[in-house]
Formats: sequence, C-alpha cells, structure tokens
Amino acid sequence: MSVLDTKNLSPSRLSFVMALILASANALLSLLLRQDWYIPIIVFAVTFTIVYLMYYYTLQRFIYRKIKIIYKFIYQTKATKKEEFFYDKILPQKSIEEVSEDVQRWAMQRKDEIEMLQANEQFRREFLMNLAHELRTPIFSVQGYVDTLLGGALHDEAVNVKFLTNASKSIDRLVRLVDDLDEISKLESGKIPLIEEAFVIQELIKDVYEELSLKAKDRDIQMTIKKGTERPTLVNADKQKIKQVLVNLVENAIKYGNDKGSIIAGCYEMDDKHVYIEISDDGPGIAEEHLLRIFERFYRADRSRARAIGGTGLGLAIVKHIVEAHGQTVNVRSKLGVGSSFGFTLDRADV
Repeated sequence: MSVLDTKNLSPSRLSFVMALILASANALLSLLLRQDWYIPIIVFAVTFTIVYLMYYYTLQRFIYRKIKIIYKFIYQTKATKKEEFFYDKILPQKSIEEVSEDVQRWAMQRKDEIEMLQANEQFRREFLMNLAHELRTPIFSVQGYVDTLLGGALHDEAVNVKFLTNASKSIDRLVRLVDDLDEISKLESGKIPLIEEAFVIQELIKDVYEELSLKAKDRDIQMTIKKGTERPTLVNADKQKIKQVLVNLVENAIKYGNDKGSIIAGCYEMDDKHVYIEISDDGPGIAEEHLLRIFERFYRADRSRARAIGGTGLGLAIVKHIVEAHGQTVNVRSKLGVGSSFGFTLDRADV
C-alpha cells in the first residue's frame, strides 16, 4: 500500500510527500545537467520548500474552507467568536475521512428525521380521516332525524319520541367524542396535573366493578380479582386518573367480550418498586397484526363490530396517555379465540 493510500492522511503529510517527490525529481534532473554536487542540494531544498508551502497553503486555505462551508450547512448552532478561535487554533484539524463520517452521520440523521416526518404525516392524515368519519356518523344521524321530524313526523306520536331519543343519543356520542379529544389534548400538553396519593389498587378495582356491574349483568359477565392477588397492595398514583384507566379497560372487556364470559383483574408485585395490574377477558381476542396499533386514536381492530357497539375509539389512547403521564408503561397480550389482557405498571407506595 502506498503512502498516498493511507487513511487519515493529514494536509502536512500530504504536502511533505508531494514536495519530496517533486524536489527529488528536480534534484536528479539538475544533477544530470550540472555535475556540481551542491547544485542538486540547492534545487532540492528550494523546490521542497516552495512545493511544500504551496500544497500546504492550498489544502489548508482552500479545501478546509470548503469543509467549513459544509459544516456551516450541516450544523445548526452558530459558534461564538471564542468557539471559532478554539476550533481554528486549538482543536486539531479533522481529516477528510473524519469529515466524510460527519457528513454521513448528518445524512443518516436527516434520513431518520424525514422518515419520522413522513410517518407523522401519515398518522396525521389517518387521524383527520378517522376524526371526520367519527364526527360524520352522529352528525348525519341527528340531521336525518331532525329533517324527518321537520318534514311532518314531529306530529306523529308513533315516531316523534323515538326519533328525538335517537337524536339525543347521537348528540351524547358527539359530546363524549369531544370530551375524549379534549382529555387527550390536555394529557399530551401536560395541562392536567397528576395528584398522586397512596391507595389500595384492589379496592379501586372493586369500585370500578361495582360501577359497571349493570353493564356486566346485561351480558351475564362475571368480574373477579384473580386468586392469589387479592392481598391489599398500596400504589402511588393519581387515583382518579387510574380509575379512568380501569373503567376504560373493564368497559372494553364488557363491550367486546363474550356473553356469559368473565373478566379477571390481577395485581402482581414485580419488584420492590413496581406493581403490575392486568385486566383479562376470555373474549374473541385481537389478531396479532393489530396489536402494535391498538393504542392509536380511532384505531379499531374490528371496525364493523366497533361501529355497532358504539364508543369514541379513544378509550385505549386515553389509557396509554394516562399511564405514560405517570412515567409507566402499558401493554397488550391477545390471541384469537382465547382472549385479551391489558396491563400497566404503577409505583408501589411506601408502607
């Protein structure tokens, strides 16, 4: 491998090599033309000095000035006068290979940013499309009932109360949708402060079961706490927010579960600092391809069934935001024909 092929060749070394080659060539030429021994030495010294200075100056002033422009382009922070002096006079100059690595690293960062922006844009489009669809359904429903009533059905006692009741239900759905969107927006912006306190998680689960007992009774669904996890466990969190998480999870299990099925809550002590709470059902389950997106806003694994059941499609998104606002994680396990389990972690409270 030649000297010129060496990686990380500095400008001074490159200038030295080129000057040595040209000076040696001139010295040999002068030796052939003049037999005086001192002439080649003088030619070598003069040529070496001139060529070395020319190459070094060209590399330093021209190439590195171009490199400086590249760095101005790829770096967004502007250096102060002191920083510029430090970079120019104190720090060693980077080699071409190091500059190439910096540019490649910058290009990869920009590539990642572009991919992230594209994904966000795709998410935004899907969100707006889903939002429009969610709003359109109840709005068109209300519009249809009102137009029918205004068209003469208002005075028909056989249908007027029924149509007004259905219109009222659609308006309630709109209100829930707006409330859920407002809740998510506040959670994302951090405008809803967490009021943490110590409480027994099993007691909160029992409260949620009691609150949803009528809905579960309508479908003959049994709600229990898993044996072996009934022992009172203190957690530290925002009690009302965690109740909202549990209500959403249990309500989903009732909506999408099977008639005469069961819902089981488990509370597991992971370590000295964390507790894992899981809500499981024996419903139809969720296909694997949907699991990665199940917590997205308006995402529905079974859209046809979800439309029939109702809801805003924001329940699991709210669950995710509340849990992550506590600095914790939420996950889902599911298999078709077996059922689904939604779990999240909380901090244990000091006894």
